[in-house]
Amino acid sequence: MPQLTEVLEFLDNTGTIMVKRVPDDGPTEIKWGAQLTVRDSQEAIFFRDGEVVDVFGPGRYMLETRNFPVITKWVTSFAYGPDSPFRAEVYFVNKKLFLNLKWGTQEPILFADKDLKMVRLRAYGNYAIKIVDSHVFVNQVVGTMGLYQDATIADYLRTLITGKLAGVIARQAQSVMELPAAYDSISENAKAALAPDFQHLGLALDELNIAAISVPEEVQQMIDQRSGMSALGNLDEFMKYKMAMSIQDAAANPNGAAGQTVGSGVGLGMGLMMPQIVQQTLASAVQSPAPAASSVEKLKELKGLLDLQIITQAEFDQKKSQLLSQL
Repeated sequence: MPQLTEVLEFLDNTGTIMVKRVPDDGPTEIKWGAQLTVRDSQEAIFFRDGEVVDVFGPGRYMLETRNFPVITKWVTSFAYGPDSPFRAEVYFVNKKLFLNLKWGTQEPILFADKDLKMVRLRAYGNYAIKIVDSHVFVNQVVGTMGLYQDATIADYLRTLITGKLAGVIARQAQSVMELPAAYDSISENAKAALAPDFQHLGLALDELNIAAISVPEEVQQMIDQRSGMSALGNLDEFMKYKMAMSIQDAAANPNGAAGQTVGSGVGLGMGLMMPQIVQQTLASAVQSPAPAASSVEKLKELKGLLDLQIITQAEFDQKKSQLLSQL
């Protein structure tokens, strides 16, 4: 005769176990009068032939005929005596909050920025879940597994989160510049969008946090440059600063062609005149539409400044676009 189970309980010292079957190897003979202990934030579900027989909330129970008419009716229907052992599976469901689960984009999210056009975004953060419907979660997710941990479902939930997040970001912001200020609203809208998917699994998404939404390095450099120009405000002062940096770099390399030019009287004179030349060139480049010949000349002047590394490629491209639009 198989050994009868007289004590049914489960303790989770790791904090990661969502569902645990007792015993591990499947159905067991449970003695009438056995003690069942269900701790706070737990539920115990009794299964027979894949069907739920009864669900017990937190508390300590003696499995006796007079206390559990549902189990009693089920046992007697299989021709057991009222005090006979019965065979069942017991799943302990941990309904606590599972905190600090990680999510992140494995592939970049395409975002249509109003200024930068298509930008690839990466995002990551954490979230918290809890089981709200033990019956649904065990049947839909756990199945016949004897042990189910939060890491087991993490990959699937991460896919759900990142899939919804792309659409929420697109509706929430028009530029990557607006994203940092919109983290809270993006999180709340993403939670609302994900609620039906989690409910279908017997889960609730209790918390969703965004740690960062980042752009590629080259886009970040463009943002930093634009921020720097906005901070400077005065284009004249900005170009003087750029010229000073160019002369300083050239002087630090006396063996180079630029260093030799700066070291000569002619080079020094040109260095002193260059801020005015740059200012006049850029100022005239953004004036009202000019004749085609004049625009071409301005392009040549800008190209000379670019070759001297006085302006950057990005600044040259911006002015070039403006001039070409006037042709």
